[in-house]
Amino acid sequence: MQAQHPSPAARRPSFVIGLLGGSFDPIHVGHLQLARDASAQLGLDELRFIPAGQPWQKGALSDAAQRAHLVELAIRELPNAVLDMREIERDGPTYTIDTLRELRAALGAGSALVLLMGADQFERIDTWRAWERLLDYAHIAVAARNGVLPQLAAPLRAWHDAHACEPAALRTSAAGGICRFTMTPVDASATRIRALFAETPTPAREAELARLLPAAVLDYIRRLRLYERRTGSNPS
Repeated sequence: MQAQHPSPAARRPSFVIGLLGGSFDPIHVGHLQLARDASAQLGLDELRFIPAGQPWQKGALSDAAQRAHLVELAIRELPNAVLDMREIERDGPTYTIDTLRELRAALGAGSALVLLMGADQFERIDTWRAWERLLDYAHIAVAARNGVLPQLAAPLRAWHDAHACEPAALRTSAAGGICRFTMTPVDASATRIRALFAETPTPAREAELARLLPAAVLDYIRRLRLYERRTGSNPS
């Protein structure tokens, strides 16, 4: 008789890995603050930054290798952070469900996977491919403003409530829960940053860019003049 193996959600994990995906066009202080708050409040052993290759819900992005290098520069200040290139290296549109399946197949059930996202992303998660299957492979942790989620559509609210858990539960199963953590408010967006680079340099512009970007990221963008002629509209 073939042995029966418990599902990932049924095994007690020995390692908790946070997953932070995005276009990172460019990565900014808001992404890094979310990562720090998630690591501290959720007890993450590792935090993987996963730059998107071709996000199906967004328009054209900057060069993928350059975006990934910006992430690499930014996360040097985070001791438990690593760069994961799988979405850039995979052909075709980027779907989170495919990434989670790949990671679960590679890591097995011994690690808890925790998909990190902002409350605004969670509000739209029911537009993602196979969104109801995400919890088969990972937990979801939502950065809620003041610890409170915004109003959700009825089906999504029911899904959230059916799987709601406390952060401590991330250590008891490898997948299947939805928890919240509180993110320190940061006023930063990639759209604003790209628009600033397209403007004529002024002391005010330079000061704002220095506030929004890690120094190494800002220096690299300036040296390669990445955004001087591109404004774009992709948030994050």
